[in-house]
This record gives sequence, structure tokens and C-alpha cells, in this order.
Amino acid sequence: MYISAEAMADWDKQYRAAFVNSLTGYKPANLVGTCSAGGQENLAIMSSAVHLGSHPPLIMLVLRPDVAPRHTLDNIRATGHYTLSHVHEALIEPAHQTAARYPREQSEFTACGLTPAYREGFGAPYVKEAFLSLGLSLREEQRLAINGTHMVIGEVVWVSVPDNALRDDGSIDLYRSGSVALAGVDSYYAPQPLCRMAYAKPDLPPRRID
Repeated sequence: MYISAEAMADWDKQYRAAFVNSLTGYKPANLVGTCSAGGQENLAIMSSAVHLGSHPPLIMLVLRPDVAPRHTLDNIRATGHYTLSHVHEALIEPAHQTAARYPREQSEFTACGLTPAYREGFGAPYVKEAFLSLGLSLREEQRLAINGTHMVIGEVVWVSVPDNALRDDGSIDLYRSGSVALAGVDSYYAPQPLCRMAYAKPDLPPRRID
């Protein structure tokens, strides 16, 4: 099936959004935890986290345009701190529910039955029920002129990871951590490991290492 940009432009808005949101394939399912300057906690599911660099450790989030109230973005700007908590299978229902448009004064933690937890000296809550969480400090924000979305870049300042998910080479076994993937805006998957590949070199054939 061939689909042109002109054809997509004529589609129903919700149909087009569902289609385009699926084009990039599987994405990380993260709960973004923030807190306002006044102490109001907020939690929102997002799938736009992207590795940006390892030294310093940087992760980028893409947030929707702030033509409507964006509690997460406002809180990140106000405090400079936020967290990412990986969604695992038992968290799918409450995590997905955080996408509902709750009023600013209502915490999604409370509304969705999740527990906020804090690290000493860090101003944003993470999800206590999550197996893998990390805290980030805001380093840069850019508004993209093409569609008004916001690129938020944070530096990782702490990580909580299950002991058995940390491999000897420093990589994280996301299967052991229970992290699920998200496709589109509503389809959750439990990835199955297929293989790991050796470091690619031009003078060696591709090789599986486990």
C-alpha cells in the first residue's frame, strides 16, 4: 500500500495522528514526574525520550506545543528537575490513565493510584512502583519553529536500576528490568530479546555475541 502526503492531509485528524504516531515503531514508555514551585505533583506518560549523549549523560524529551496548559513543561521550567520512570507491565493501566486531562491542582499520582517518591536533595518525584527510574536536571530548552513543539534536554543526575539488570559491560538489560514499549499512543508491548551483536567493524563480518 502506497500512501502519499497529499492523501494523509485529507484524512480525519484522529486517524492521521494515530497513523503518523505509529510510523517510528516501538518507543520507550516513560512516566515523567514533576513538581511545581508550590509543591503540586504531576505525572504524565510520554514516549519521546531520546538518548542525546553519554558524557555528560543527556536525554531529550519532545513536548507538545504550549498553546494549551502544559503542566509538565511549566514545572520543569519552574524547578529545573524532573524524573523518568520506566513503565512495566503492572503499571500499564495507571500509567496510561495519566494521559487524561486532570486539572492542575489534582495530582496524577493520587488520581491514578501511584506513589510519589523522592531522592534527598532532588525536587521532583519518581514513581515508587517503577523498577527503573532516573532523575534529570534541565540543561536546555528550545521551541521548534516548524510546529511549536518544545525540545527539552536534561542531564541525568541519578539512576535507580535493578541489580540483575545491569550487565558487566555497563549496558542495561531492559528485559530483566521489565520495561515495556509503546507504539502509537495506546499500544503497549513486552519486548522479547532476540540477540546482542558484537561491535561493528568494517573488516569483520557481523557476529552475535549472545
